[in-house]
Amino acid sequence: MSDQTILLVEDSPDDVDLTMRALDKNNISNRIIVCPDGAAALEYLHDRSPDGARYANPLPQVVLLDLKLPRVDGLEVLKVVREHKRTTLLPIVVLTSSKEEKDMVESYSLGANSYVRKPVSFEEFLEAVRQLGLYWLLLNQTPPLPDDDA
Repeated sequence: MSDQTILLVEDSPDDVDLTMRALDKNNISNRIIVCPDGAAALEYLHDRSPDGARYANPLPQVVLLDLKLPRVDGLEVLKVVREHKRTTLLPIVVLTSSKEEKDMVESYSLGANSYVRKPVSFEEFLEAVRQLGLYWLLLNQTPPLPDDDA
């Protein structure tokens, strides 16, 4: 699984650490890019090279997106990502502690591919990450994502 990148959009250092440990314990050795807020995630996904001819960063295989983020929240990230040709089909898994039904409904209405509530115990979180990794990195088939829309 290690040739594919995961974009983790999470502002809590504790949750970043927990996610990284869970990925490691499940032998998911993919390159992980961590963005601490929604603005940084959008910059990563849509940043252009200095000459403007191409995107500076390759698209990840999957985005793990928290909803409660500083600067730009996760719902706005979903909205912006789905508006751009380059990222409209990018798989996005909302990984959040929110138990608000409205957050789930809005996430799906804005184009989330999956909505997962963060389990409370580390063992449950390990299992959730294992299943996410198996599905999104091994089983799920995604359409070819464009490298550039210039």
